[in-house]
Amino acid sequence: MKIRSVMAPVVLVAGLAVAAFLSRNYWAGAFATRKGPSATEPAAAPIQEAKTLKMTEQARKNLGLVSKVAKPQEYWRTIEVPGEIVDRPGYSDRGVTSPAVGVVTEVHAFPGDTVKPGDRLFTLRLFSEYLQNTQSEFFKASKEIQLITEQHTRLEGLAKSGGIPESRLIELDSQLRRQKTLIQSYQQDLLTRGLNPDQIQSVSEGTFVSTIDIVAPAVLDYTKKENAIQPVTFHTTGETVEGPAYEVQELNVELGQQVQAGQLLSTLANHQSLYLEGHAFKREASYLAKAAENKWPIQCTFAEDDQIDWPAFDQTLEIRHLANSIDPTTRTFNFFIPLSNQSRAYDKDDQTFIVWRFRPGQRVRLQVPVEELKDVLVLPSAAIVREGPEAYVFQQNGDLFNRLPVHVLHEDRLQVVLANDGSVKRGLYLAQSSAASLNRVLKAQAASGMRADVHVHADGTVHAAH
Repeated sequence: MKIRSVMAPVVLVAGLAVAAFLSRNYWAGAFATRKGPSATEPAAAPIQEAKTLKMTEQARKNLGLVSKVAKPQEYWRTIEVPGEIVDRPGYSDRGVTSPAVGVVTEVHAFPGDTVKPGDRLFTLRLFSEYLQNTQSEFFKASKEIQLITEQHTRLEGLAKSGGIPESRLIELDSQLRRQKTLIQSYQQDLLTRGLNPDQIQSVSEGTFVSTIDIVAPAVLDYTKKENAIQPVTFHTTGETVEGPAYEVQELNVELGQQVQAGQLLSTLANHQSLYLEGHAFKREASYLAKAAENKWPIQCTFAEDDQIDWPAFDQTLEIRHLANSIDPTTRTFNFFIPLSNQSRAYDKDDQTFIVWRFRPGQRVRLQVPVEELKDVLVLPSAAIVREGPEAYVFQQNGDLFNRLPVHVLHEDRLQVVLANDGSVKRGLYLAQSSAASLNRVLKAQAASGMRADVHVHADGTVHAAH
């Protein structure tokens, strides 16, 4: 029993040894696959982050991708200030008032109508006692001059023959001069009351005026360049007005209404000369004052502006003055830029109407220059993409686009300014838009394993593009 118990382990060990010897090839292969690289074999180079992507011509067209040569230039850093177009006081609107007490018997021009200087606006029947007395006194003075003149003619021969003293003729001459002075004052008074020279002449003959016409005011002085007025042709009459053509903006009286002297009858508008009114905060006052003092040109973006149907806008915009008060509600102060408007006329129903390009109340964005940056690269804002603190642009080389890191000096809603520090070499073609889309495509190509910046050698190794 003891011999049998001792032999059993010996037989088991011997069997395992025989089995291991017979399967030595299998175990050798298994251990060989787990064996690490030897110290003499070079390790494969790690693949760097993808920086290049490939875009077909069709894909570039779908993105509307355009590339331009990078070249350093000068750039004005600006601040953007909101604003609106407003009427220019003293130029845009004209009030028409009644010269005397009367009743509106006719209205000749209604809101929306276009009138030229001298056109009839209203007809008034006069109720003014003062005006009636002035006409009466003017008529009396005119007749008195006739009587004095006739008497002077009769006595002139007697004075020469010694029949009467010459002092009598001198007295008549003095009376004649006094009456002429009175007539001049009455004429001036009647002119200011709205009577025309023909009506004044009829009053001197005894035909008193009971109705007067209120006409559009005369042409203003638009000799300054910033207030230059475009001529308007009234095709219905064939007349061209070199001065302003007014539009009846508001009618302030009704037919049959009694009006007082100096009462507003209507408001006429001419939007040729306007203001761009900017709304800035107090902290921006120094920038605006410097721009106004140095006459730096202001760039303006007009909201809802139809540029196709109008001539090119090439006016140089400069700040005229800054307001010296702050709005208590918005905490902003205003500054003003003269704007010369564009217009065109059309005919309908035998009337001429005017259409203006820029209109009061229209919103604008004003770019005020504050600092000049030299030797910089300027790109559209869509040409840059950000990833945390990094900023990138894309250089085009045929179908390939290389992502380049850049240093941003300034960025606004429309443009981005890059430092010319050598990261982008002069003469490279840079994509002008769709940088965010290109960056997404780059990441998608890298994630799919089909990166455009690597290639596979025949031995299976992967290397970056040469």
